[in-house]
Amino acid sequence: QVQLVESGGGLVQPGGSLRLSCAASRGIFGITSMGWYRQAPGKQRELVATITDGGSTNYADSVKGRFTISRDNTRNTPSLQMNGLKPEDTAVYYCDVKTWPAGNYWGQGTQVTVSS
Repeated sequence: QVQLVESGGGLVQPGGSLRLSCAASRGIFGITSMGWYRQAPGKQRELVATITDGGSTNYADSVKGRFTISRDNTRNTPSLQMNGLKPEDTAVYYCDVKTWPAGNYWGQGTQVTVSS
């Protein structure tokens, strides 16, 4: 079973930046897409950004122009560059790797808090 571990979260002031990374416990095969999701207190988990194996990206409207997803080709996992952070970006961020036929792998999450 593959385990994913996110890192890079923390406390940042509004307007600041963070870069989230995701590490896998072993090699992942059959990747179809990967992405980042987030869950704020009292809210459902929501998509932040995804990137397909072919490199196509998709972003939530709320983060377009501020966040950039990329693929770490060494780790075969997604990274997320977050600029212009807002208090409403505060959430636990999860990395997700979709594979076929093995299915989805999720990390345990990393807390991002945007506050002055």
